[in-house]
Amino acid sequence: MIAEPTLLSRSVQKENSVVDVSSCASVHHVSSERNENRQKTVRGKRKARECSENAKRKHSKSSNGSLGRAENEQLKNGDVEAITLFEVVSMGRNAMQAVVDDWIDAYTGDRDSALLDLISFFIQCSGCKGMVTAEMFQSKKGTDVMSKMVEDLDEDTGLQYKKFLAFPWILTVTWPLDMDSGEYPLIMSGLYWKRFRSHFCEFVSVLVAQCQNCVIFDGYLLNTLISLLTELSDSRVRAFRHTCTLAAVKLLSALVNVALNLSVSVDNSQRLYEVELAKMASKRASQRLDRIQRKISEIQDRKCEIENMMDAVFKGVFLKRYRDVIPEIRAICMEELTVWMKLYSSVFLNDSYLKYVGWMMHDKQPDVRLKCVLGLQALYQDQSSSKMDLFTIRFKERMISMTLDKDHEVAIQAMRLLMVISQSCEDFLSADDHKNVFQFVYCSHRPLATTAGEFLYNRLLSNHELSKSRDGASDQERHRELVLARVRALIHFQTENELHQHVPYLVDSLWDSAGALLKDWTGLTSLLLPHTSCQEQALSIAEEAFVIELILASVRQAAEGPPLSGRGAGKKVVNSKEKKLQIDDCTKLTEQFIKVLPELLSKYSEDAEKITSLLKIPQYFQTDTCDHENSLCAQALLAELEAAVDRHTHAGLLEAAARSYQSLCAQDLPWHSLARPSFDRFIQHWTDTLGTRLGESLSDGCFTANEDSTLEILSTLKKLNAFNIAQDLSKWSLYELGTRLLDVEIKHGGLPMEVTIEALRCMCSCILWKLNTFGEGLTSRESALQQRSQLRAFCEKCYRCLSHAEQLVREQAFICLSDVLIAHNYQLQMWDSSAGTPLLYTPDPKLQKALFSFVVEHVFTSPEQDTHSSKVSESECGDGQLEDLHRRRNLLAAYCKLIVHSVLEMSMAAEVFKQYVKYYNDFGDIIKETLNRTRQMDKMESARTLVQCLQQLYLRLKQEQDRGNTCSSRVQTYSSIKELARRFSLTFGWDQIKSRESLAMIHRDGIEFVFKGFVQQSEKHSPLYISYLTILSEFSSKLLKPDKKTIYSYLQKFAGELVINNREESWMPLIYYRTSLMGTAEGEDAISFISSDTNKQPSLSNRSRSPSVKQVNSEGDQRFLSPSSEAKGNELLKSSEDSKVQQAPLSREQLTSSLMSDKVLRSSDEVDTVDIDG
Repeated sequence: MIAEPTLLSRSVQKENSVVDVSSCASVHHVSSERNENRQKTVRGKRKARECSENAKRKHSKSSNGSLGRAENEQLKNGDVEAITLFEVVSMGRNAMQAVVDDWIDAYTGDRDSALLDLISFFIQCSGCKGMVTAEMFQSKKGTDVMSKMVEDLDEDTGLQYKKFLAFPWILTVTWPLDMDSGEYPLIMSGLYWKRFRSHFCEFVSVLVAQCQNCVIFDGYLLNTLISLLTELSDSRVRAFRHTCTLAAVKLLSALVNVALNLSVSVDNSQRLYEVELAKMASKRASQRLDRIQRKISEIQDRKCEIENMMDAVFKGVFLKRYRDVIPEIRAICMEELTVWMKLYSSVFLNDSYLKYVGWMMHDKQPDVRLKCVLGLQALYQDQSSSKMDLFTIRFKERMISMTLDKDHEVAIQAMRLLMVISQSCEDFLSADDHKNVFQFVYCSHRPLATTAGEFLYNRLLSNHELSKSRDGASDQERHRELVLARVRALIHFQTENELHQHVPYLVDSLWDSAGALLKDWTGLTSLLLPHTSCQEQALSIAEEAFVIELILASVRQAAEGPPLSGRGAGKKVVNSKEKKLQIDDCTKLTEQFIKVLPELLSKYSEDAEKITSLLKIPQYFQTDTCDHENSLCAQALLAELEAAVDRHTHAGLLEAAARSYQSLCAQDLPWHSLARPSFDRFIQHWTDTLGTRLGESLSDGCFTANEDSTLEILSTLKKLNAFNIAQDLSKWSLYELGTRLLDVEIKHGGLPMEVTIEALRCMCSCILWKLNTFGEGLTSRESALQQRSQLRAFCEKCYRCLSHAEQLVREQAFICLSDVLIAHNYQLQMWDSSAGTPLLYTPDPKLQKALFSFVVEHVFTSPEQDTHSSKVSESECGDGQLEDLHRRRNLLAAYCKLIVHSVLEMSMAAEVFKQYVKYYNDFGDIIKETLNRTRQMDKMESARTLVQCLQQLYLRLKQEQDRGNTCSSRVQTYSSIKELARRFSLTFGWDQIKSRESLAMIHRDGIEFVFKGFVQQSEKHSPLYISYLTILSEFSSKLLKPDKKTIYSYLQKFAGELVINNREESWMPLIYYRTSLMGTAEGEDAISFISSDTNKQPSLSNRSRSPSVKQVNSEGDQRFLSPSSEAKGNELLKSSEDSKVQQAPLSREQLTSSLMSDKVLRSSDEVDTVDIDG
């Protein structure tokens, strides 16, 4: 009998919380009956140690037992005593060698008993809780035997069983039905079971390795084992199939190692034979030659026998399981197949076996595809590609296409595979293939981009032809020529692709592989400076622009590091080593550019685009130290900075200069004493210039400046605004200068549009800085009143500008108003009561109405051009239309932030929510995010806003219908209103508990709206607004069952029993709404949710679900955007002043677990109904 294992140690059971895997078996003759075996089960368990396991003790050299060496090693460590082979293997790999040696000793003494122990081991590793019985195969009639080879269910005992031939036995494995539940050792979670998998694989390998010189060739052990694994790997039970397939392929891998050892022995013996044969005839020993020849023949016979076993396993297991329905089994087969090819290439590395890898590269599961790609990498790296030429040609397109795999890891490894193949076969990829593959340096997934960057570097930048230099050139000149050649190779790649011009992303992709080149700022800047070498090496204007962008991107990468925008989910946590490297790089780039940058700024002083990029470099300087030499260079740099901002008025250039000055003028830094005086000097100069020109131009309250004065005023305002955004310039009284200009425009007009816009920006920046610094010290009441007066005056001026003749002025006034009001609201939320009197200001109703009217007039316009009526791609849209859409989205986002930050009442969002369906493609992401944010602020008020929105649209439609005007484009149709209600209901999500009160309120208000003024007894006609109930029914599916019953009772309260059962056509919306409330799970009686005094209608009792009535409006047929459009709206709605931390939305898995955890609360017996009467 096969011993039943004892329970595992308590620590193992406690850690993994799984049932113990046990098995028992008995050895008997053909005449034994199954019932007799069941009666002797207890006796078999009691005699287990005397049977199979104790059989080892009889032949063991140790007096401690059958597993003497293993048990001694375990007991020395204080472990529990292991009884079965399964338990010993599970306990750890330290005893693996001793376990196998003990088993071989037991097999040598009693091979039947030991072999049955081994069979029991594989059954237990499959998680089988049943038993194994064996009967000796004595009959020679194959037909009788094959009729017994079944796998079925024994209806008498309720057990599943499998009977199969494992020569010389017929084995029967029985197990309970619950084994198909999916719990078996190979897939169990936990560190213990992960180790068990490795121990299991190691046991099979060690077993074959230890037996290779003895019992492996007895014609008994491996034949039985291969029969067992072949049969069980073909079982319908996943546990048997998975475990035995893994054991079979590991067995084949171990046999490959045996075959390799035999091949080595054959080679060694062959060399000995040749050496002996080469001796002179007088010294040649013929007996020795005969002995060597016999040994060679014997080894070759053994090798042939091993290869036959390998072929049996391959055909019996691999060919059946490499396309198994379980992806883990397919992955195991592919992984081991490539191992066989690599180890035993003379047999397996040919097209007959490679085709399986090629086929499985099309597998639906990424793990299987990944194993194929990783295996191919190992094969091509072994310089064995000559044997794979046909495979390479046949599956070339598939390998290239796998770089586009939806699984990122597969795509990365496919890219590495192409890189490996290209190294051994130069012409594997064509020029077009290289062009397509190199485009991945611009992809959003950084690991794939860096892999493509490594491929690009190896192919283009590390080419030996680039390192060739002129004869007689110095080391410095050779280095410069190498840098120039590599840069021109990058320029050629950049201009050849014709798709992307994103140099920062190219640098990020090349950073890990070409960091030495990108950090060689000395070599890169030398290309831009005058050089004594031949003029044919000089860069063109376009090449110079690329080098400058490359330098800026490398400086940013060195100072800040990845990830870039769009690459990576969040900010990377920098460890101490990376932080030290960043500091060292910043120090190096500071030492380099503080000397070179003034010369570069002087050279490109007239080129605004190039100088803009150069002006951004000082933002990354390491300004902790400043010695005498650096101070002289810093003064030269500051002089060039001042000259650049004095010469140019380009917005991007001024912003870059302002940010650089902000970095250089930081407090408590050595550079502050150098940069601050220069900064104050030119700011004072611009302020004096602006004051002088305004004094000359503003005479008698009118703007009378000529063209030159106007241009000077405009350029000075632009410069001051750019620097006022970066630093507080309040001490130069910029607010008063802007006020003088706006007062003239408001009273008399005549101010140029651009000057008006710049004046608004100037005043807005000043107000924002004052709000930011207000409350830093103790504030008095007078100071708060003065600040509020200034804020009110600015809002009044912006209110006047909202009706300006120029649209750009109106939009700028709206943006300024939004920014100031949001900043003021944030300042109130963060106010510290100990700081004194807060600054209180509430926009008056006329200002709020003006903001509301502005959005309606300027955002929701041109419906005939919207994408909801006709799908227009970006390629077909003109630049003007795209720019107009971007501008309108910014305006809507600003208005929605006013609502989210409680500046405006939530009810003012109703007009925005009305456009959710009509303008879904343009603004759907913004409106949806606003709806979610308002619901987080106040669920009930948000629901009232939705009710207000739907009722207003419904009333407007009724009014137009009463007038006979049914074709107005300003009014949404009934089907579009119903679709809007459906979209609103979808925003409540899956958690009905969280939103039950809001939904109940929506139904309550809807019922009251429909039956307002309706008298049950006297009215014979239906209410005027009864069709609104069909719209309201869209929210019924989100109600809990008890709430449906409560709302139905509330409906009866208004409609009455006679009315609610009326079957006339005018009352059909009421029937439709009632059915939506009665809709339950399929198969239940809907009448069970109706109160007992209601008449049961047979025609409705079988309706388990509300009818599906879908009316499609020809003008309102909507198409949904991709989720990326919602992400853009989220970004627009994010504000730095937002003080409330919003909860992240739950994933689908989290919502599912939340629903399961609330299972008790959701039951109809324990959930309280919502009181909607109050």
